[in-house]
Amino acid sequence: MARPGELFPNARIFVVKPSIRLLAIDIDGTLLNPEFQISPGDMAALRHAHSEGVEVVVVTGRRHSFALPIVQQLGFGLWVISSNGAVTRSLGGETFHRDLLPAETCRKLCTKMREFRGNMVLTFDTEGKGAIVLERMDELSVSIQRWLEKNLQYIDFVIPIEDSLTDDPVQAMFCGPIARMHQALAVLAEPGLDVTVSRTEYEARDLSIVDVLNRGCSKGQALERWANFRGIPRKQVMAIGDNYNDIEMLAFAGVPFIMGNASEELRRNGWAVTSSNDQNGVAAAIEQVLRLGSL
Repeated sequence: MARPGELFPNARIFVVKPSIRLLAIDIDGTLLNPEFQISPGDMAALRHAHSEGVEVVVVTGRRHSFALPIVQQLGFGLWVISSNGAVTRSLGGETFHRDLLPAETCRKLCTKMREFRGNMVLTFDTEGKGAIVLERMDELSVSIQRWLEKNLQYIDFVIPIEDSLTDDPVQAMFCGPIARMHQALAVLAEPGLDVTVSRTEYEARDLSIVDVLNRGCSKGQALERWANFRGIPRKQVMAIGDNYNDIEMLAFAGVPFIMGNASEELRRNGWAVTSSNDQNGVAAAIEQVLRLGSL
């Protein structure tokens, strides 16, 4: 039997690499299925991508510590862009970048949004009690009961909420029914605040989360910063998301995918659509791109 190279002595062997080098993935509505679990199929696909040399970065609206129990299940080291782009940190706790909301800007926000105090949450980049600050939870409990229960150890009540602003917060959040949050968005759209406003909506739960961040802060901006740091061109960046707060991230990525459970508004951008989060949509998108990259 001929040994390698004897039949074609002038042949060169090429190692085929994936067409993408960085994969950015959202958590809620994307990585998590309706039971708030990572499906075995999606887990296997992410591990496959990682084994093929693709760097995986999780990009989420969750706080870093609230994202960790999900991300750690993947079983490999990675970085997390949390709070809609405000914090970029490794699983081990190393911080790459923080884009905090200035306390003075947040004080102006508190005054402007006085009508929505019952829907307001401030988050701080700290651990333990005081990482999440509310005035009260009566207008929050119905819409985000599960979130409140899982974060009780971090919650502190401060009245007025401005008194908690001894440091710059990560962000301010307003949570409630979609119609109520559309009213909040209308007030936020009025002149006077130099901030970024991001929204997430879950129609089936009649829940909307409106995040107020520092000017220019977004998932897309944080992903671009990370890709530049890694020396990865946007054409080799893949992103998978499902909601309005993913738009900037998807717009930056050279290979954007939206989930089958994404809203019709996101579909109008012409991005590729994968299966829904209850049908291994993450795995379907990843395997499609890896397969095409190997052809």
